[in-house]
Amino acid sequence: MKNNKTLQYILIAAGLIALPLILQVFGNAWVRIADMALLYILLAIGLNIVVGYAGLLDLGYVAFFAVGAYMYGLLSSPHLTNTFAWIATAFPEGMHMPIWLIVPVGAALAGLFGMLLGAPTLKLRGDYLAIVTLGFGEIIRVFMNNLDHPVNITNGPKGLDQIDPISIFGLNLGKKLMIGDFEIASVSLYYYLFLSLVLVTILISHRLEVSRIGRAWMAIREDEIAAKAMGLNTRNLKLLAFGMGATFGGVSGAMFAGFQGFISPESFSLMESVMIVAMVVLGGLGYLPGVILGAILLSALPEVLRYVAGPLQEMTGGRLDASIMRQLLVALAMIVIMLMRPRGLWPSPEHGKSLKTK
Repeated sequence: MKNNKTLQYILIAAGLIALPLILQVFGNAWVRIADMALLYILLAIGLNIVVGYAGLLDLGYVAFFAVGAYMYGLLSSPHLTNTFAWIATAFPEGMHMPIWLIVPVGAALAGLFGMLLGAPTLKLRGDYLAIVTLGFGEIIRVFMNNLDHPVNITNGPKGLDQIDPISIFGLNLGKKLMIGDFEIASVSLYYYLFLSLVLVTILISHRLEVSRIGRAWMAIREDEIAAKAMGLNTRNLKLLAFGMGATFGGVSGAMFAGFQGFISPESFSLMESVMIVAMVVLGGLGYLPGVILGAILLSALPEVLRYVAGPLQEMTGGRLDASIMRQLLVALAMIVIMLMRPRGLWPSPEHGKSLKTK
């Protein structure tokens, strides 16, 4: 039995390592889809701590994604040195901060924002909590969109460009790597970095789930009044859930900024938050394999459907817009899945066990 499991893990690891090299043959666009899927897995795992474990419906999660992305963009682009003379004097060669500094700072700042969001919402539940968090996400986006005057901090709707690519141990992931005659594209290098982060995040999230804190979060999710009666400090536990979830969002945002090389407020719209929540709910609330599956499907499916929507548009003589057709196909797939699998594609085997009748 153990040998079979070991063999399965080896085959999965080999498949994940070989995946970008295989996709690279068909074009870098397919590897980019895999890269973005891994970033969304990071986001979904972070949101799963808040929604899946603690049962706190957060519709403003994209705000923490934006905080991490803008932190990386500001510290790795010429924007601040071009705007502020004193920063240009302090950094004559430009602010090219190492990733080892930016990512912890971005994660810590996002975690701080998460606790600031959680503090005034501790007594809210359900729809009321969702509305407040939704408003928080929109406030952050509006701030990013308008902080270009009177002091230009975020460059407003124009966004930040010329962001440095991620560099680790002297290896610039923005450039292709040649090993003899074999070429590894830049997007494939990013894939391996994102995959490493996802594996670490899965490990952390799993350890949290089986820890005392994770059990306490689940107790709050099932019945907050009973949890409080049992002596749990629900206030601190909720703040911790918001902070931990936001930290993962900040890391993912920093990776996104380095990968794209350009960010703007339009990248952090309300629909992004809704999509991340849908990944968690569609895959299986509070269950890591289900959350990962939901993130892969909802991040990769719209991009893959680009290749389906085009031919369908041609079949209708151009009367249907390809982007509208793509959204229609995604919505139809989600409706069918939720009707057939109301608890998610891969629900937790323990969730709802007590509701079964004898």
